[in-house]
Amino acid sequence: MNRQREKDGFQLRILCVGGRYMNSVGIDVSKGKSMIAVVRPFGGVVISPFEVRHIDSELSELAKLLKSLPGETRVVMEATGNYHAPMAWLLNDSGFYVSVVNAMLVHDYGNHSLRRAKTDKKDAIKLANYGLDHWLALLRYVPEEDARLMLKNCYRRYQQYSKVQTMLKNNLISLLDTAFPDVNRLFSSPPRADGSEKWVDFVASFWHCECICGISKKSFTAKYQKWCKKRGYHFCEDKALDIYTSACGHIGVMPKTNTAKFLVQQTVSQLRTTSVALAALKLEMQSL
Repeated sequence: MNRQREKDGFQLRILCVGGRYMNSVGIDVSKGKSMIAVVRPFGGVVISPFEVRHIDSELSELAKLLKSLPGETRVVMEATGNYHAPMAWLLNDSGFYVSVVNAMLVHDYGNHSLRRAKTDKKDAIKLANYGLDHWLALLRYVPEEDARLMLKNCYRRYQQYSKVQTMLKNNLISLLDTAFPDVNRLFSSPPRADGSEKWVDFVASFWHCECICGISKKSFTAKYQKWCKKRGYHFCEDKALDIYTSACGHIGVMPKTNTAKFLVQQTVSQLRTTSVALAALKLEMQSL
């Protein structure tokens, strides 16, 4: 009998913390909506799983519902990119203890059954049970400062655009290998603050080696000088001669046609747009 009393007392202490009920709220977050479940120790389902859309009215109603629960309430959800942010921010702002956990920590939790059926309702209950088992170890969600949040988002876009820029550069070089081989190697000027590069601007005007070797050296030098002045680049006569010699020493496999011109200039246009966006993002990050 004494052992039974000790067992009952132990269970009561687990069920309550400081004499208060433990309410673990599991939230399975997806795009635009979430599945909510509330459980207590020993498998007690306080609120069966239900769906909430990420709109102000329904999120406010959810906060009111959770506040009406007796005892201490903690909310557990997985980190899901930006999907969890509205839910985590609102509940934290409403005064709840919110914990955003890494999905890898929850993935294998409670997978003791041979039946691995996966539904939003089961995932919500799984997260709630995870919260109970890790009640004291749950790290509290802290909203990011505005500057940090903006910087992180800018850097994420910067990384994405950098990959696009590299791809477009490789595409342009590959295309020019059939129209004006090694033209990109003729220029060593670094990119400007606005993202523009001399070799990219050059091939927009002189997109085929026959655009150069089809005229005299003197005529090209004059055209190149005029082009440098218009674009704001430094003119060097020796560089003009190097370009002319290189153009005359290569054979363009791709014929000099309007279609070839269109392909090169379209790729240049896309590359310029991406480079300008990258330069703007860099300036924005430096200002934060």
